[in-house]
Amino acid sequence: MSSMREELYVGDALLLADIQNDFLPGGALGVTGGDEILPVLRGYIDRFQSRGLPIFLSQDWHPPDHCSFREQGGPWPIHCVAGSVGALPPPSFPIPETATIIHKATVQAKEAYSAFHDTPLHKQLQAAGITRLFIGGLATDYCVLHTVKDARELSYHVCLLTDAIKAVNLAWDDGRKAEEAMIRLGAIPTRLEGLAA
Repeated sequence: MSSMREELYVGDALLLADIQNDFLPGGALGVTGGDEILPVLRGYIDRFQSRGLPIFLSQDWHPPDHCSFREQGGPWPIHCVAGSVGALPPPSFPIPETATIIHKATVQAKEAYSAFHDTPLHKQLQAAGITRLFIGGLATDYCVLHTVKDARELSYHVCLLTDAIKAVNLAWDDGRKAEEAMIRLGAIPTRLEGLAA
């Protein structure tokens, strides 16, 4: 990586995946070390807020009998049920009032890892004139990966916040493989210290 700092411009937006209690350590589907990225994510939020650039946060917002739950034959424990404490961000992660929340996987019979899947996100980004997305959050190997895939398919430039993602790692190297896959798709590895203050 060069020592040049990445500048932020009009047309950039921050998109953070699934910073919700159930995905943090101690939650129903806690990602190991998921809480470690929160201070870094707050740093990104500060950079975007100070420039008046849009911030989007995706959230799993499941019905109580969602198809992804083990009780329904899915792979996951019950998590992020709409309106539950588990579906909310932790108190240590205040969401800016100006941020746009994107609820996903809200239909019982449909799984949705991507923030674009059956949501208004693409239309909202288009309406705001967004061409480049800075994407981080949880989890690297699921919601971040699928969101980046869809963003690239929709021709957004993507900066992957490599210091602000954590993986579930059902297999030990799932996160690494997901990062490599996103970079192959054209995502640019980005870190907070490489972003102009």
